[in-house]
Amino acid sequence: MQSMQHRMESKIFDGMGFTKLAEKYKEHADEELGWVDKMLERMIDLGATPALENPVSLLPICSNIVDYLKMEQQVSVAGIDELRKDTVNAGDDYKTYDIFKAYLIDEEDDLSWTETQLQLIECVGLQNWLTKQM
Repeated sequence: MQSMQHRMESKIFDGMGFTKLAEKYKEHADEELGWVDKMLERMIDLGATPALENPVSLLPICSNIVDYLKMEQQVSVAGIDELRKDTVNAGDDYKTYDIFKAYLIDEEDDLSWTETQLQLIECVGLQNWLTKQM
């Protein structure tokens, strides 16, 4: 579950002294759980019984922030591709479509943020970027 990954990384970044980055990922974790709630509610509305299939994603925990951002970028790209398919497949179920569409927009914004951070690191250097994350 991506939200747990973000929560753990938030704690690691906070322990390293990067409180702004830690807060960003704590908020991101909370946001992800909000999307889970919306999707679970919709599934129940449709008469489905939610179940966990592979509830634990085995992504590595990173203490190297650049490695984490790169991994986050890869996971986001793959997730957005899947979410685009799910959005199209929602068909005439407009409520589900709207949830997927809003989630897709949110995920694209998150990917944009991650890509911007990687570009900033390249432009200003890691140490300068990390200073801004304290």
